[in-house]
Amino acid sequence: MAKSGSEKETQYTAKQIQVLEGLEAVRRRPAMYIGSTSARGLHHLVYEAVDNCIDEAMAGYCENVSIVLNEDGSVTVIDDGRGIPVDLHPQVKRPALEVVMTKLHAGGKFGGGGYKVSGGLHGVGISVVNALSEWCEVEVGRDGKRYMQRYGRGSIAHDLKVLGPTEIRGTKVTFLPDADIFPDRDFSFEVLSKRLRELAYLNRGLRIVFEDKRPDRKNKAEYKYDGGIEEFVLMLNKNKETVGRRPFYSIKEKNDIVVEIALQYFDGFTENILSFCNNINTIEGGTHLVGFKAGLTRSLNDYGRKFKLLKEGEKLSGEDVREGCAAVVSVKIKDPQFEGQTKTQLGNNDVKGVVESIFVEEFGTFLQENPAVARQVVQVGLRASRAREAARKARDLTRRKGALDGGSLPGKLADCSERDPAKSELFIVEGDSAGGSAKQGRDRRFQAILPLRGKIINVEKARLDKSLSNEEIRTLITAIGTGIGDEFDISRLRYNKIIIMTDADVDGAHIMTLLLTFFFRYMPDLMKAGNVYVACPPLYQVKKGQQAVYAYTDEEKDKITQEMGDKLSIQRYKGLGEMDPEQLWETTMDMENRKLYQVTVENVLDAEEIFTVLMGSQVEPRREFIESNARMVQNLDV
Repeated sequence: MAKSGSEKETQYTAKQIQVLEGLEAVRRRPAMYIGSTSARGLHHLVYEAVDNCIDEAMAGYCENVSIVLNEDGSVTVIDDGRGIPVDLHPQVKRPALEVVMTKLHAGGKFGGGGYKVSGGLHGVGISVVNALSEWCEVEVGRDGKRYMQRYGRGSIAHDLKVLGPTEIRGTKVTFLPDADIFPDRDFSFEVLSKRLRELAYLNRGLRIVFEDKRPDRKNKAEYKYDGGIEEFVLMLNKNKETVGRRPFYSIKEKNDIVVEIALQYFDGFTENILSFCNNINTIEGGTHLVGFKAGLTRSLNDYGRKFKLLKEGEKLSGEDVREGCAAVVSVKIKDPQFEGQTKTQLGNNDVKGVVESIFVEEFGTFLQENPAVARQVVQVGLRASRAREAARKARDLTRRKGALDGGSLPGKLADCSERDPAKSELFIVEGDSAGGSAKQGRDRRFQAILPLRGKIINVEKARLDKSLSNEEIRTLITAIGTGIGDEFDISRLRYNKIIIMTDADVDGAHIMTLLLTFFFRYMPDLMKAGNVYVACPPLYQVKKGQQAVYAYTDEEKDKITQEMGDKLSIQRYKGLGEMDPEQLWETTMDMENRKLYQVTVENVLDAEEIFTVLMGSQVEPRREFIESNARMVQNLDV
């Protein structure tokens, strides 16, 4: 301890200790409760309100949920559950509805018998929505009466009212997010609909209706899946060749843990396994996912040995049996313990054993009853095992001898002098011609150039061993430095920005898509971390005398020509190689002037579907996608 008595010390007294009443703490620090006040936090308000409805559905009391984006910018969420209680709370002596809406950590999810399991686990959900709204109005139908109470920025606007008799049961919450908290209050129908669709898959038979009533944006979607996560897996495998027509499906309860699993193999070389706990997407996995993976490996090895599909001493690894596996693992438990960086990793130790034992028993029976499917799956694992050995040898060629040992880097890489990855960037350039211009025009201090010859291999259609035998793929992996797959380590990333720079024509678009597929399949964490970018070179140079202006779209070109008048020289760039180094620097590489598009994966399911359609083995879905989106494609030379 330091000595006391300084002047500054004496100024720090009880007067400086603030006590925030009610929900004021939420309004002071909203990001602590909803993550941020950006679009993600705004949409989180809807998720919190919907979670209460889903909890009623999991408890067996709700069959229908309705979400409406109203014309005035407010949101209405309705369920036909039991309705929030309105009788007096025994401790607080106020109506229970008022307590739930205005007190943090108040709700029926803390062992009081209101819910066996729930998604809204922290007891702050709906009260936080109330706190961060200009106004919030709640109507409750229960016990033959209709009740209503209104709030303003978390405070009670008027006492609970009885509006009259009703036969309707349930809760209706309407709220308008506070403009003082959220700089942008524009809800995205697409973002919300993806989460609502997911919730419908996870809650078999629940009907979710989502409607947008805002002017000029009217839309409506309805989700109801009687097949639950079995239909979820079929959706994951849409546009893919599958092993067997129907997925494996099982739901069973043991030690108060409900385990629901669906899986189906497909004709791919990656795995697509999603895990959930109490409807929360556990993107960092956890004990339930570990139990499933262990059970899958054990089951297929047991079957392979029993029916002599595996040679003496031969064994399939977890990586082998998960190749080409699409699965959804969903557990419902009383007291989930979430861990991990984003609090989306399940940590309950007892869950692993329960999931593994249930799955081994149920999947073992499935394999016995479906021998054709079982043999095909084991053969897939065997091929994956042999390919994995070949891939290990090929992967060795991409490993670097030292952390930044220039001698082990690809010869075609023109590296930068900067050794701090946070300050450096790598341009992946199409062709030697454009690569030459980029090398001459770049800022050598922090910009590295890697020219690629032609089109890299389509990793969507190739196993890892074949992909790693491709020189361009090996060059990419070596230059980036992180490794791939299980060996991926983002701390070894050599460049903070990885920028794909291709021609603005059909071939350039194809090469860009091939590269994005490579990153999505082999280095997805780079996309999630926001390290991957696409450069946007200009399509035209419009020149009048010594004045040169660049246009990136046909619309820009038309506008520029109208403004500059007559006697113009217009050059259409067919490729990056047509630009001299100064032009390429000025338009596409200079940080002050260039346009970069950051590639992010907001929704893994959508990304999975797009890459499967564009780069997968099925021709018909790709043709339909191109035909339906052809009108949106501009500035491509065919």
